[in-house]
Order: sequence, then structure tokens, then C-alpha cells
Amino acid sequence: MASKLILLVEDENNLASVIKLNLELDGYSVIIADNGQKSVDVFRNLKPDLVILDIMLPELNGIEACKQMKKINSETPILFLSAKSSGADKIEGLKSGGDDYLTKPFNLEELLLRVQILLKRYQSNSKEDKYILSNFSIDFNTFEITDKTGKKIDMPNREMKLLKLLISKEGQVVSRTEIMQQLWNPSENPSARTIDNYILNFRKIFEPESSETKYFHSIRGVGYKFTKN
Repeated sequence: MASKLILLVEDENNLASVIKLNLELDGYSVIIADNGQKSVDVFRNLKPDLVILDIMLPELNGIEACKQMKKINSETPILFLSAKSSGADKIEGLKSGGDDYLTKPFNLEELLLRVQILLKRYQSNSKEDKYILSNFSIDFNTFEITDKTGKKIDMPNREMKLLKLLISKEGQVVSRTEIMQQLWNPSENPSARTIDNYILNFRKIFEPESSETKYFHSIRGVGYKFTKN
């Protein structure tokens, strides 16, 4: 199962980095937006599973950003972060569509627990299977790959299935035999070159500026391996 995608909207760089690191250590994929307007655009294009949203933001405050996000997709849970701790501030945040409200400074373990609870609460309503890689969001249910500007890349069904197989076995070598068994019928006779071409296409999309292989590795005589870091 691909990791859940979290949109973290926070203009304090140091705090954003700490939160992102801890979320990733818990197995989530994280993309950061540092202002309210940008966060709405990213939300619309990448369709995250959950949003962690600061209230005091440049360009568009968190309350207004939340309202716009909920108009785009009312089912996505939004967790507010704010230095404002009064009851009136919390009520305003929840009335705008927020699902939870955490006051700064906060305990990181509590933040992670609230994220887990919100995702579990909405899990039954969401059947999306998404993964973020480089600057792209991959939706394995709709076979759509979307960059952060909203541009979509078409990928054939079988090629997308190979992408999902490799990502689901991150860090493991997947043999050519297993790939052929998973993706082709016994009556079909694909060549190893076909799989190589799929891998080359993955690199063109996700590693266009990398002189060395970053994500998709060919293991000579054995198979292929995906690594995120």
C-alpha cells in the first residue's frame, strides 16, 4: 500500500522541516507549501489525504485557505496549527471546516497521534491509493500522474502496475520472473527489453535532471529495485 500524502502548510521553515521529518519517519509522504494561496493550488492539483494547516500565513490565511480547500474536496481532513489558543479562535477554525485544532507549541507525538486518528476516521470514505515521488503525485486507482502545476502524464495500465509493484517493494530487488508473473498472462511472452523500456520511461519522468540513477535501479542479471532516498 502506498503511503498517505500529507500537505503541510507552514511558513516557519525550521518548524516545517521538523514536522516533515517526523511525519516521514512515521511512513507518510509530505509536501510543503509556505503560503496560503500556494497551498490551495497544491491541494487542488495533488489531492492530499490530509492537510496540516497553519493559520497565520502570507497571501491567504489558513481560515480562508481551509474554506477553499473544503469547496474543492470536503472529505479531506484538515488539522489546524495555531499560536492562537483562545476558545473563539478554535471555534472559528472548526467552523471554517477544520477537523481538529492543535495549539503551538505542541508535542510532536500528539501531532502524530492526531494525524493517525484523522486518517483512520476518514479511511473508510477514501479508496484512493496515492504516492508522491519527486514533484509528482501518482494515483494508482485512476492511473494518473500529476505534477505540482496540475499537468497530467498518461501512462499505460501495465506500466503503471509495474510502477506500483516496485514502489510497494521499496528497497527490495524484484526479479524479472516475478514482474512477468505479476503483469503478464502465461500465454504472453514479453521480453526483458520491454521491462527495461518501462524503467527508462520512469527515469525520464521522475529523474529528468539526474546524471545518476536515483529511484529506479537495474540489478544486472536479477531484476530491478526502487529506492526513495
